Amino acid sequence: MSRTPHRHPRQRRRQPRHTASRLLTGSVLAVFVVFFVLPVLWLLLAATKTDRQLVHDNPLSFGSWHALTANWHALTAFQDDAVLLWLRNSALYAVLSLVITLCLAVPAGYALAMTEFRGRRTLLIATLVVMLMPNATLVVPLFLEINAVHLIGTMWSIVLPYAFYPFGVYLTYIYFTTAVPRDLLAAARIDGCSEFGVFRHVALPLATPVVALVGFFSFVANWTNYFLPYVMLPESDQMPIQVGVGSLLSDVPSFNPTVGDLAIERPQLALATLVAITPVLVVFLFAQRFLVSGMLAGATKE
Repeated sequence: MSRTPHRHPRQRRRQPRHTASRLLTGSVLAVFVVFFVLPVLWLLLAATKTDRQLVHDNPLSFGSWHALTANWHALTAFQDDAVLLWLRNSALYAVLSLVITLCLAVPAGYALAMTEFRGRRTLLIATLVVMLMPNATLVVPLFLEINAVHLIGTMWSIVLPYAFYPFGVYLTYIYFTTAVPRDLLAAARIDGCSEFGVFRHVALPLATPVVALVGFFSFVANWTNYFLPYVMLPESDQMPIQVGVGSLLSDVPSFNPTVGDLAIERPQLALATLVAITPVLVVFLFAQRFLVSGMLAGATKE
């Protein structure tokens, strides 16, 4: 007679736990899809529809390429190509402030990590405190400072605050503290390299991943900032794309029935939102390899 194999009690207990774990994982993924993936998919499809199709058709149905082209032409023709001007402004503010950020944050993080000086600990604590403060809390003090030097309404009222990036300083400080061997820097000094030469020829090439990481985070923070340019820039032709898209809401008849002939339809507003986020996605795709290596840098210390 054949005997039924006897299962160990632990094996019987593992099966329900494994099933429960899979159910939990599937539930989390389902919630993620509902709250994050479906809205993005709806936004992509909304730009391919007419305003009537957006209201009456299936929310997740594709409209037509003709409607997408018509929405693009209507959006770019709005207020004499205002959307393209806002994109140019955003690129100018974000790139110029990014260059200043990298020129200041990386050397500052290196100096905090590799040198000892009076007030170093206080400076680190101040950097942490400012880094943890919400950006909105700094808008009013920044407005008063920028107004005191008569820069309100100029490009520099946006670029200079954008370039102040304490998170980048602290990130490079952590990297140089944990991931760059001090013996290597000491060997370069023994060979006659100056302190600036050590930073330029030894530390900076090793810090490429964290420089890319700081650059990406800074660019995203600058590109998506809404409140600061909304306060600092009074003129429409100075707006970045985020503020411009916000102003488009007042030109949609569904939100403002008194808009009149200057109306912009909801599919065109959806298309404007896609245009606003596309540069960030493009930068992320190109910088992905550096971002992964930068996030892992310093995770282990030899």
